[in-house]
Amino acid sequence: MTSRHRGRQPRALYLSFYFPPSRASGVYRARATANHLVAEGWDVTVMAAPLKFLHEAVGSVDEKLAETVDDRIHVERPRLNQFIWERDVRRFGRFRQAMPVTARYVYDLGQRIFPEHYASWGWACVRRALRLHARRPFDVVLATGNPFASFAAAWLFHRLTRVPYVVDYRDSWTLDLFADEPAFDDDHPVWSWERRVLRGASRAVFVNEALRGWHAERYPEVADRTMVVPNGWDPDLLDVTDGTSVAQPDGPAAPLRFSYLGTVTNNQPVEELVEAFRLARQHPDLSDAVLNVFGHLGFFKGSDVRLLERLGLDAATGQTEDAGTGVRYRGPVAKTDVAAAYAESDVLVFLAGGARYVTSGKIFEYMASGRPIVSVHAPGIAATEVLDGYPLWFNADSLDPEQIAQSMIAAGKAARDLTPEARATAVRHAARYTRQRVLVPLEAELRHLAGAAPREERMDEAVSA
Repeated sequence: MTSRHRGRQPRALYLSFYFPPSRASGVYRARATANHLVAEGWDVTVMAAPLKFLHEAVGSVDEKLAETVDDRIHVERPRLNQFIWERDVRRFGRFRQAMPVTARYVYDLGQRIFPEHYASWGWACVRRALRLHARRPFDVVLATGNPFASFAAAWLFHRLTRVPYVVDYRDSWTLDLFADEPAFDDDHPVWSWERRVLRGASRAVFVNEALRGWHAERYPEVADRTMVVPNGWDPDLLDVTDGTSVAQPDGPAAPLRFSYLGTVTNNQPVEELVEAFRLARQHPDLSDAVLNVFGHLGFFKGSDVRLLERLGLDAATGQTEDAGTGVRYRGPVAKTDVAAAYAESDVLVFLAGGARYVTSGKIFEYMASGRPIVSVHAPGIAATEVLDGYPLWFNADSLDPEQIAQSMIAAGKAARDLTPEARATAVRHAARYTRQRVLVPLEAELRHLAGAAPREERMDEAVSA
């Protein structure tokens, strides 16, 4: 260690609203990052969402995932004003009950200062962090978005303490990933906030090169401080073999099992998936095949009804499978139990929304399972850069159901013919994307900013990977 850290660990403040037991899509990157830093000798404090919000506003959590967070990580949960999410008048505070119009005015005034509903949490993070910093100073701040109140909090904390900060764009703040266009009008205050945050940041991290490039072009003054840290998969949550054994369909006559694992959202081409699978089942080899959908339907309460309908199922009658289409909704799977779902899958369906800037964290896990993967997404998304070279990838490069169906038929045949050697080759491709490997450059950068001694052996591992 340098003299700045002699006798103590480097200390990191990690602003991550979605952290276990949250089940938001970005929570796995946050969990892995915090665990990795602790494993590398850091003292880590995480600022996360209040549990009340996760249970009442979001409506679902994954307690088993929370058990995988390293015990050495200290988690703080600053207050969030749930004004916009509260619908039950019986739970309104006295001020809101007595003066609802004024209460709304005050809330909207805060939105003018920082245009995001999570702003109160960001300011609460700064207040809590200042108290902790006074007792034991932080050396670096890492903020991940969304929500992007975490970025504003990192900026303000830096202004007050001069502690360097890094922003991690696991999502885009100002780019609509699904429409492939700016998410706000040119005169919206969010642009000023993003420029302010990026100018003050020591580094800006992105999950793929497409997103990094878009931001570097829009903010050229900070382009040399940007870097890519892709998502990855978590070996501690997914038990895969070394490729010497392989699960195959139970005999040549057994029905093939296609599976989608992940949250189903409104941005995904669900109808195209269902139609393509219906067409694929017209082929003799897939006539009795099933499509299992494992995961939550949406992120918030009430979103399941519409998404079940899009899968061709009827929520009103409690229908969870359709013999005619072969679609079966299997329900949520705890992250710690996901290996069992992969074990009963012959072909994996990569269903993704959005355009060229979308990677999706799920694809890394899919590859690690060593199974055939069928793409169901728009052509040219960033995930194809990761899948390129995976030997069991079947990509129609189209959202035309007929073409996707042909990919499904080919993937089904590959599943029947899959050998241990072929699976081993696929698993080796995925091995380069373990969290431990992809996070090495980020940890090294944080260590440099914190003024701590470098871990040269870790950087050598990243280069060799």
